[in-house]
Amino acid sequence: MKEKVLVGMSGGVDSTITSLLLKEQGYEVEGLYMKLHSKPGYHEIHQARAQKAADFVGIKLHVLDLQETFNEKVFQPFIDTYAEGKTPNPCALCNRNLKFGEMIKFADEIGAQYLATGHYIKTDGEYLYAADDDTKDQSYFLFYINREILPRLKFPLGERHKKDIKELAASIKGLESFSSQAESSEICFVETTYTDLLKDYVKVDQVGEVLDQEGNVVGEHKGYMHYTIGKRKGFTVHGAHDPHFVLSINPEKNQIVVGKKEDLACYDVKLNNLNMFDDRKEFDTTVKLRYRTKAVKCNVKIENDVAYLKLEESVFGVAVGQAAVFYDDDKLIGGGWIIES
Repeated sequence: MKEKVLVGMSGGVDSTITSLLLKEQGYEVEGLYMKLHSKPGYHEIHQARAQKAADFVGIKLHVLDLQETFNEKVFQPFIDTYAEGKTPNPCALCNRNLKFGEMIKFADEIGAQYLATGHYIKTDGEYLYAADDDTKDQSYFLFYINREILPRLKFPLGERHKKDIKELAASIKGLESFSSQAESSEICFVETTYTDLLKDYVKVDQVGEVLDQEGNVVGEHKGYMHYTIGKRKGFTVHGAHDPHFVLSINPEKNQIVVGKKEDLACYDVKLNNLNMFDDRKEFDTTVKLRYRTKAVKCNVKIENDVAYLKLEESVFGVAVGQAAVFYDDDKLIGGGWIIES
């Protein structure tokens, strides 16, 4: 009897090729399209693409409406985090709660032993590893998934490169259109900018004070939610000759504190809500403090589910609310959420 694998299908080339590869490997494959956010017109297009892909591969496609769960577990926290003057990471929350949370529950319902997606990442059932294609590696966003489900995950694209996947699709009669589809946006429910989205839910545009580090008013800004730590534009600093950067945000007073680039330098970071893939409590490792940044060496001490990081070199623009993810070479050890820097 064939082992069954449930594939998360978005209608894109990566999940389409994933389902095809797994079927060729001899698995019984079924697909799942998840309705997450409620962006107008989005699901009509992408669900149709997912159905076209499933029909081509010759598998059943299930559709799961998770918009209510998405709103509670991902979208509302996204709004709330910006309102608190922090910088959210909705993709990591979505991966834990929906793509590898609700989807694993559905896999159980249909008797699937495995769950697969088109993410560029690798696993050996015990740890996650960065993908071979470092330009597409998505391990940073998967640091928060439950350790217990790792033995059930399959990532057929982890050892492949994106250009090869597109070329493969282009070479298969009937899948040519998938190879030329536009890449999905980094945050799927944001149409233009995050501030445009926020304006439908909270008051974003409200002129406030810009302070220096001594607490003096030195300019004005257009509303604290327009800014994240390290931003250098969109506010005025009277008489400034050098670039100024956002150092901190006070949402209660609608104020931002600015300073020179060297004032952004950070050597100490504190994390909570940890998600570790082993049980070490003190170790030397490297850490990524944002998705598109290089990992830096650090020492980590964990006490009572709080991690204290000492960085070997300064990092600029560390933002509360973002994820900090630990790597041992390409092995993902775990991570947590930045609460202090």
